[in-house]
Amino acid sequence: MNTASPIDFIYLSEPDMIAAGVCDMPACVDAMEEMFALLHAGDYRMAGPDSNSHGAILLFPEHSPFPDMPKPTTDRRFMAMPAYLGGRFRTAGVKWYGSNIENREKGLPRSILMFVLNDVDTGAPLAIMSANLLSAYRTGAVPGVGARHLARKASRVVGILGPGVMARTSLSAFMVDCPGIDTIKIKGRGQQNIDAFRNWVAETFPQIREVRVVETDEELVRESDIVTFCASVATGDPSRYPTVKREWVRPGTFLSMPAPCNVDEGMQGADIRKVLDFTAMYETYQLELPAPVHNIIPAVGVRFFDLVAEGRMAREELEDLGRIVAGEAPGRRDDEEIIILSVGGMAVEDVAWGTIVYRNALARGIGTKLNLWDQPALR
Repeated sequence: MNTASPIDFIYLSEPDMIAAGVCDMPACVDAMEEMFALLHAGDYRMAGPDSNSHGAILLFPEHSPFPDMPKPTTDRRFMAMPAYLGGRFRTAGVKWYGSNIENREKGLPRSILMFVLNDVDTGAPLAIMSANLLSAYRTGAVPGVGARHLARKASRVVGILGPGVMARTSLSAFMVDCPGIDTIKIKGRGQQNIDAFRNWVAETFPQIREVRVVETDEELVRESDIVTFCASVATGDPSRYPTVKREWVRPGTFLSMPAPCNVDEGMQGADIRKVLDFTAMYETYQLELPAPVHNIIPAVGVRFFDLVAEGRMAREELEDLGRIVAGEAPGRRDDEEIIILSVGGMAVEDVAWGTIVYRNALARGIGTKLNLWDQPALR
């Protein structure tokens, strides 16, 4: 008769995650690069019938017969993002979070995230971990992988729209492979956020000589070597998304877009290299959601796929970052190329970085051991 083994797992609080290295951006960029190579090889699974879905989202209706049901205010949702990643990771996990822009009035982050990592053979939990930092760093590290392959190494000036958490992690990732960055242009909504960002830059990157506040998106983009839009905006009307105009962009610019973004007709031209973090996920968006999908998912790569669906852009113009990372397509070819990267975020990123942080925690004796059972009551 088989006797079941006890199942223990660890809980990692946010301080535990920090102690286990979740904020190690150079290592996170390396992990994301490794993850993209596995994506390109096909050694992964995500949600949905084609295994390429971003996740499962729970939204609320505008009108409900139930008075206690939440209203669909900005960023109010729950979401589950499951994935399996192979290679040396060979783990599965799911990020689960709730989000509400009104959290900020309570002194809370917009989204509050948890991550569960599982043994891929038994399905048993390995860890339950605080995931706000996990998600923030893996999100910023993807633009870092983009910069590694697509930005000019001599880049000096970065334009940042929205000086919040995503801006901090993106800039940290840019600095990994473009250490000559010495000037930041920022545009933000409130003086408090701007001041906090400037203080963070001064403390974290003293080699950056200037942080300059600008008033317009045009001023932000012009004369920048790297541009990133990191501002949250309400979805539904792409004409209100921050927009890049071709006349603002100088040759050689790398544009990294992990937040809502639109582009003018000039930026849609075949002379602009258009790279997506994972083209298969954007194809799945087109199958899952009503057109135009950019009304619902504000990533610029979704806009490109909408244009393909409308017959206004060739599918061949859209490149995959994993293919570039794998060496099957070129990265930056010369100093004149204008390259825009769409960053949509994927559950495999959480699995990759979460697995490394979990293994760090085990090696360093970090975390609280919890017991699921010694013997299961039902078998």
